[in-house]
Amino acid sequence: MAGLLGLGLTDIDTLEYLERFGPMTHRELGQRLLLTSGAVTLLVDRLEKMSLVRRSPHPSDRRASLVELESNAALPELPELQAYHVALRSAAKKLSAPARQEVAGFLEELAQEAENTANLMRARSKPRSRSAKPEPE
Repeated sequence: MAGLLGLGLTDIDTLEYLERFGPMTHRELGQRLLLTSGAVTLLVDRLEKMSLVRRSPHPSDRRASLVELESNAALPELPELQAYHVALRSAAKKLSAPARQEVAGFLEELAQEAENTANLMRARSKPRSRSAKPEPE
């Protein structure tokens, strides 16, 4: 999908994070995507030129800005993706209401576990300061 839209996977990840969690600072995006501040700046510049995101002033930190989805941002519709969404809705309609609730709960639990694991991996990947001495083995 990313290739068909002329986007990179990190571009898609960024748009998904902003859609799910709302506006974020450059730093928050960098932590989620495991990117340096310079890479985040280039990423946001590219998505801003495509009118997919915009920068706005941070409400409480005048040194920071928030990156948010552009309100009128729309990616081109892909017929394959539309067919996939139709198939998902059709499959969901075949389930009883209690079964749909059970599946939804299962998916929410998986999403939470994925988020927890991603947070653990982010914490583990934080770069050490240059002045930090290597730990003895």
